[in-house]
Amino acid sequence: MRGQLPAEGDKGGRGLKPKPMTTPKHIPGHIPGADKIAFKEAFEARYRALLGERYNSFVDFSLSFIRKSIRVNTLKIGVRELKHRLESKGWRLDAVPWCREGFWIEGERTDIGNLEEHSLGYFYVQEAASMIPPVVLKPEPGQVVLDMCAAPGSKATQIAAMMKNQGVVIANDYQGERLKPLGINLQRMGVSNCITTLMHGFSIKGQQIFDRVLVDAPCSGTGNIRRSLGTLKMWNPTMVRRLAGMQRLLACRGFESLKPGGLMVYSTCSVEPEEDEGVVDFLLSKYSNACLRRIRLRIRSSPAVTEFEGNAYNPDVDKCLRLWPQDNNTEGFFVVGIEKAS
Repeated sequence: MRGQLPAEGDKGGRGLKPKPMTTPKHIPGHIPGADKIAFKEAFEARYRALLGERYNSFVDFSLSFIRKSIRVNTLKIGVRELKHRLESKGWRLDAVPWCREGFWIEGERTDIGNLEEHSLGYFYVQEAASMIPPVVLKPEPGQVVLDMCAAPGSKATQIAAMMKNQGVVIANDYQGERLKPLGINLQRMGVSNCITTLMHGFSIKGQQIFDRVLVDAPCSGTGNIRRSLGTLKMWNPTMVRRLAGMQRLLACRGFESLKPGGLMVYSTCSVEPEEDEGVVDFLLSKYSNACLRRIRLRIRSSPAVTEFEGNAYNPDVDKCLRLWPQDNNTEGFFVVGIEKAS
């Protein structure tokens, strides 16, 4: 956890002390029609091999509703102040242990995006696991930071808030239609230190100008089935291999653009080894000055995959953070911090 807690009412503060870790709550209600959803044979075989006796739990959580969560925007309001405002309106909030600005919304709330506080940019509706990459990146005021795949802006706005709008954030995306929601969210959240760019991440290379780089790569989304059941229809091994090739190149471009002594975070909402540990293994084999940083957060995680389908990965991948949906009742996520040696 980062530093000391701020005094009450401090807009620059990062929040309230999280509650002690507890076991994941009971699985919420299954998504309507979940009993009729069929998993492809190749998908089931692969994930039974990965999970063993935990496979059924993975399926249960993947087909259940996800808890709604928000992140307080400390550029505009203090955590305690917003918590008080929302609780006075009948909201029940439960602190996210690994992000001081994060809260789960307890109970059935369907009006999150309709509140005045949302329109004013006091909070961002963001999945709790999605808050982890900026926490690991730990950007500081005054730094130059690249968010390579930034749209629609959840992590870019989180990074800007952590930097207190000081320094520069390059929020890049390669699809022009995605820049519109990115720009809207940056404006709503009061971000003033951000420059948006439109280019493919492959085009960013060799400058070594960034103190921090976030590569939250496009992925198969297999950790995110509970938010997008269409993932199950689109999934196939060929798609995973194709995405892994693209992710390796994006990670390399991100690392090459990093200053010596800088930190890159690579993350996905996939739980495929090829897209996760496989990409990290490739990066470590290509760059002798790449060093993994062990992630220490108040969160339950699963062991990294060190070998799969005949591929043995660099033993250092055990420093990666691998989250299955059933670990914390979130979406599945993969995060790793990679330092560039000076």
